[in-house]
Amino acid sequence: MPTIKLSRVSGDYGFEATDEYGHTVRMDSSPESGGQNFGVRPMQMLLMGLGGCSAIDVIAILKKQRQNVTDYKMVITGEREAGKEPSLWQDITLEFHIYGDVDEDKAKKAVELSLNKYCSVAATLYKADADIQWKVIIHPAE
Repeated sequence: MPTIKLSRVSGDYGFEATDEYGHTVRMDSSPESGGQNFGVRPMQMLLMGLGGCSAIDVIAILKKQRQNVTDYKMVITGEREAGKEPSLWQDITLEFHIYGDVDEDKAKKAVELSLNKYCSVAATLYKADADIQWKVIIHPAE
């Protein structure tokens, strides 16, 4: 079972979380809430987790399909529910920028499989009623 250890290390709300392998992530609240910009906001980290989870899936699927991915980037945006506590992610948009000799239809299918079948972070967000929209942009090899 994974174990995360969290310690306060900066001001009132600056925390470091460390996994069992020693990987560390810094978190903080916003300055408006008393934080000091020491680290990522926890809800933004959830979007980062979605990006990482789906990226791993998409690359793995495209590799199995013998697609030559030379680079990969994502842009992730999200809107949270207004006036609610807790304020969940309501609308999320993912832009998949895939570089190399990659068939666009295969890339779109890989994203669809990731977000609807394999990515546990996406499944978690869907269960919280988030609307996840996405698009694939292929940057051909030059």
